[in-house]
Amino acid sequence: MEAAEQAGALLRSRFQQEHTVRTKGDRGDVVTDLDLLAESLVVARIRERYPRDRILAEEAGLLDGDRPDRTWLIDPLDGSNNVVIGLAAYVVGIALCVGQQPVVGVVHDPVTGRTWQARRGCGAYGPHGRIAGQPYRLPAAGPVLAWTQGHGVARDDPTARGLRTALEGGSRRLLQLWAPLLTWSMLVHGGIDGFVGYRPEEIDLPAGSLLAAEAGLAVRRLDGSEFSHRIGQRDTDRSFVAGRPEAIGHLLDLVARAGRTP
Repeated sequence: MEAAEQAGALLRSRFQQEHTVRTKGDRGDVVTDLDLLAESLVVARIRERYPRDRILAEEAGLLDGDRPDRTWLIDPLDGSNNVVIGLAAYVVGIALCVGQQPVVGVVHDPVTGRTWQARRGCGAYGPHGRIAGQPYRLPAAGPVLAWTQGHGVARDDPTARGLRTALEGGSRRLLQLWAPLLTWSMLVHGGIDGFVGYRPEEIDLPAGSLLAAEAGLAVRRLDGSEFSHRIGQRDTDRSFVAGRPEAIGHLLDLVARAGRTP
C-alpha cells in the first residue's frame, strides 16, 4: 500500500506537466515518462523488502529472482492513454502471486486518494474499512456496466463486437475507461453493477479479480463456469464476467445473448 500510494503521489504531482510519450505495439497503446518513474519507485520498494522475489512489471517486463513461486505484478500507471489526453482517470496496481494464485492485491487512485486492498481469505478493504455486501436489486432502468478488452483483440473481432452489442443493448450505460483496475475498484465500491472483460491483459487482472472475490462479488468465465484467478493462462482463458451475486445471472444472460447477435 505504501509503495502504491507513493507512486500515486508522484503521478498526481506531475499529471498536469508535459510528458514524454511513445507508442508500444501496433494497437495504439502508449507509455509515458510517468509510467517509467512510477514503476521504478515501486520496483525499488519491493526489491528492498523482498530481494529474492520475481517481479513482472508493465514496462520492464520480467525481473527474475530465485523465488519463482512468488511473483509481483506491477501496473504503475493503469490508464496511460487517459493521462496523455488529459483525462484524470488512472490508478496504480500491485499484486503478489504465490504459486500462480494472487494472494495480495492493491489498487490506489491518486485522483481521489483512495486505496483498495485485499488479502486472500482475509477480505477486501477500502477507505472506510472492510467492504461488506449490501442489499442489492438490479436497477429497473438497467445496470451500468463496464467493458475491457486486451491489446491483442482486433478491431473487427466478431466475439468482441457481439459482446459489446449485447451489453450496450442490455444496460443503461456501457463504460470503457481504458483503466481496468480503476473499473475493478468502481465495481467493488458499488459505482457500477457489472464488469465484462474479453481476453484482458494479465498484468492488472490478479489485483482486480482478487479485490472483487474478497469483497464477495461473483467472478465467472463467459460461459458461467468457475473463473481461475491464476496467472500464466492464455488470454482466451482470462475472459470474465463480474458483478454482485444477485446480478451475475442477468449479466451472463447478456453475454449469452452475444452468441445470438448477428
